[in-house]
Amino acid sequence: MTPIAVTVLTGFLGAGKTTLLRHILHTQQDYKIAVIENEFGETPIDNQLIGERATRITTLTNGCICCTRSGELEAALLDLLDSLDKGEVQFDRLMIECTGMADPGPILQAFFAHEVICERYLLDGVITLVDAVHAMSQLDKFPLAQSQIGYADRILLTKTDVAADTTALTERLQRINARAPIYTMVQGNIDPQLLFNTRGFMLEEDIIPAKPLFHRIAPSHNTVSSIVVEFDYPVALGAISAVMEELLLSFADNLMRYKGMLWIEDQPARLLFQGVQRLYSADWDRPWQSDETPHSVMVFIGQALPEEEIRAAFDRLRPA
Repeated sequence: MTPIAVTVLTGFLGAGKTTLLRHILHTQQDYKIAVIENEFGETPIDNQLIGERATRITTLTNGCICCTRSGELEAALLDLLDSLDKGEVQFDRLMIECTGMADPGPILQAFFAHEVICERYLLDGVITLVDAVHAMSQLDKFPLAQSQIGYADRILLTKTDVAADTTALTERLQRINARAPIYTMVQGNIDPQLLFNTRGFMLEEDIIPAKPLFHRIAPSHNTVSSIVVEFDYPVALGAISAVMEELLLSFADNLMRYKGMLWIEDQPARLLFQGVQRLYSADWDRPWQSDETPHSVMVFIGQALPEEEIRAAFDRLRPA
């Protein structure tokens, strides 16, 4: 049975999530999409704005799902599966629209913590919308806005038609999340194929996109930042495992997303790994090719990560 692909839409208040969702539902013809949306208050509003193109719209109004993950979101996911199995609905993709004040981390972990949900759903990616007009002040005032960017597999810059120059904002977003490509979007108008099948939670060789990377420690106004670690020497599997376990033990609460490709000593194939907070997976990939130089690259995204300490931990693996 093919798992149902799940796309999570996040972004701070007013970034344009509902506008994007409406555009996707009204323009794409390839998928039958179910929607879970989260609103504050007793009377749902967004489902009226989205229209009737979704296979089913499930509205969660009992607070923010990042804080009520203990039951409400899982219940909605299982209810959709039950309706699908009974033939009451048909859908092959699910989109979750978070509130502007939701932390994506606990939402994502719901897809790793429940046996049936793990089997029947597959996280495809996190799409974070960023208001180009107000983002700088939001990032300064609200650490949550930075966290939403840190979890992203794609970043959509909205309201660029009325914003001033976005160069400084784009560079800041890249410092927060070095692995997420940035696209511009006006009034929800973007090719849905840029947002689907991102394979953000699959083990892939494309750890970071081909764009400038910011290796320096991020300015103090960023509490969330990316750390890209690269080295050109092989490491023992046991040694790298010990370093990763030490990092998770010390900084798991600060880590959001992390991903890597490793050159392992005495192994012909590359080792890929990725994780969300305390949950991670690793597997062997294809062999190193004769025309490529083996190397390792890892990216860590998190809040107040001790960059010098992390780099030093991997430097200690360098052969004498």
